[in-house]
Amino acid sequence: MRAAEEELRLAVRRALRRLPAAVRAAPPLVGCSGGPDSLALLLATHAERPDVVAAIVDHGLQEGSAERSAALAESLRARGVTASVHPVLVDGPGGPEAAARRARYAALEAARPHPRSPILLAHTLDDQAETVLLGLGRGSGARSIAGMAEWAEPYLRPLLATRRAVTHAACAQAWSDPHNSDPRYTRVRIRREVLPALEAALGGGAAEALARTAAQLREDDAALTTWAAEALHKAREGSELSVAPLRDLPAAVRRRTLRTWLTEAGATELTDAHLRAADALVGEWRGQGGPRLPGGLDLVREDGRLAVHRVR
Repeated sequence: MRAAEEELRLAVRRALRRLPAAVRAAPPLVGCSGGPDSLALLLATHAERPDVVAAIVDHGLQEGSAERSAALAESLRARGVTASVHPVLVDGPGGPEAAARRARYAALEAARPHPRSPILLAHTLDDQAETVLLGLGRGSGARSIAGMAEWAEPYLRPLLATRRAVTHAACAQAWSDPHNSDPRYTRVRIRREVLPALEAALGGGAAEALARTAAQLREDDAALTTWAAEALHKAREGSELSVAPLRDLPAAVRRRTLRTWLTEAGATELTDAHLRAADALVGEWRGQGGPRLPGGLDLVREDGRLAVHRVR
């Protein structure tokens, strides 16, 4: 247990040191559910930064959640941690997982003790591996397979190189959310069935290999995204997009450019099929019409420029 605690403290210390100076100076916030991962992160952070604040988000999805959240806050205060409970309403599109995630992140951002406070999340290397597998299974592209970044303001994930076994060793008696073992959720099936099967088939090391793949893809995606931002700057003509600066770019860069521009124009939930149809207006145009896009938009090519029109 002592070794696990030291490993966690070292991971938190190093992650905090890598933050920009202004962010590092602000009191950190940790989202804590009371489970072993988030509790281990909170205690390690408190050992490094006594000014840490704990935000306990009560999703209200389980009987007794309000009482359990209040008891957790009280136990944390007894340890000297500033803690508060934030009840949220879980609703909206995308299913219960997506709705809970939106509500949780909104609550965490509202709970920051300072506008520059980093929000520490307890995602581990195992979570990263599961995210990569989910992205692969859904055909979501490099951005999804690249997984989670350690620092994506305001979110800091200090434990992305730490195995889940370490957090559980540090907080063996912590409460366990029953949703984390419910096979109705895709991520739980990935965790309990797919990843163990990969580990067995490959003789171990699958989770670490998937996390390395994510890190490599994040570097590639960052380079392509920068390239695409430069291309968008050159091609933008008011609300329209000039085709000429995009024509000779690699398709991967063009599609990233188009995704950013179309999202800014109000397109929502763009799929790979939408982006490929949009890209064909640049790289494979033969006079064809453009696609109808989510958000009630039509994409058209006129006089060497792309334009988005609201469907009437």
